Amino acid sequence: MENKVLLESSTDKTTIEYQKAYELCSKIFKDKFNDYGCSWRVLRLPSLTDQILIKVLRIRSIQEKGVSKIEDGIVDELIGIANYSVMALIQYRLGYVNTVNSKDNADIIDEYDETFNDVFELMLKKNHDYGEAWRSMRVSSMVDLILTKLLRIKQIEDNGGKTIASENVDGNYADIVNYAIFSLILIYENGK
Repeated sequence: MENKVLLESSTDKTTIEYQKAYELCSKIFKDKFNDYGCSWRVLRLPSLTDQILIKVLRIRSIQEKGVSKIEDGIVDELIGIANYSVMALIQYRLGYVNTVNSKDNADIIDEYDETFNDVFELMLKKNHDYGEAWRSMRVSSMVDLILTKLLRIKQIEDNGGKTIASENVDGNYADIVNYAIFSLILIYENGK
């Protein structure tokens, strides 16, 4: 399948690094898709939010304790955060289902790539306005920002999806994807 997310001919450093992180996330998503299909399509948004929360809390625990007792490390959890957030964006658009059928399986990879592309486009706009401020941040700070976004999402969900002055949950999920990707870039850039 042609990569719809980024232009491979780009020489922009952030685009190249983002592409590599996307490819890593995409490979894991597609490998798990081959194993499990679209079983996650039955999850409601609060369930996906809680899955992301578990992963971010585990990262904070590893960061604070300095050690992990199971094999998956911070990189694995960041990939999971990005992928669960993309799944949440897909669920936000399509809604959840009570059963999974083969039609869901046929279209979901395209949905994944299109959603990641939308998030990438948002990143480009924000990078333009913020001047890549994320490059000066610590991974631990980005993890804290992901947690803040999750707590906002949970509050919006508890309010029945209604907001008065804030963006909807989809904007928060998109930001979470980008913070996870930025964290992956910084980890690889710093050789950790």
